[in-house]
Amino acid sequence: MNVHFRQGDVLLIQIDDMPPDTVPVEPDGDRVVLAYGEVTGHAHALSTAGAALYENMDGRFLHLVQPSSLVHEEHSTIDLAPGVYRVVRQREYTPREVRFVTD
Repeated sequence: MNVHFRQGDVLLIQIDDMPPDTVPVEPDGDRVVLAYGEVTGHAHALSTAGAALYENMDGRFLHLVQPSSLVHEEHSTIDLAPGVYRVVRQREYTPREVRFVTD
């Protein structure tokens, strides 16, 4: 059974290994941003110390080589153990479009 963590509209699912064909996602300065809020400008982010974000055709993946904290201005901090996590953004269905939920 995989371990899950949710912070607002971001879900992290711990997985066994990094999927193939991933490429690094550029950090935002000194932080790895999993999702930006479109309305508030807030972000679900971790320090780049020991954290890296990757992506492929299947989505985004977070690799932690040391314990790290996921922070957001409007949610409680989540402490994460080293490992690989699939990053899933909650989406909202409307008859016109499927779109990401905003903070």
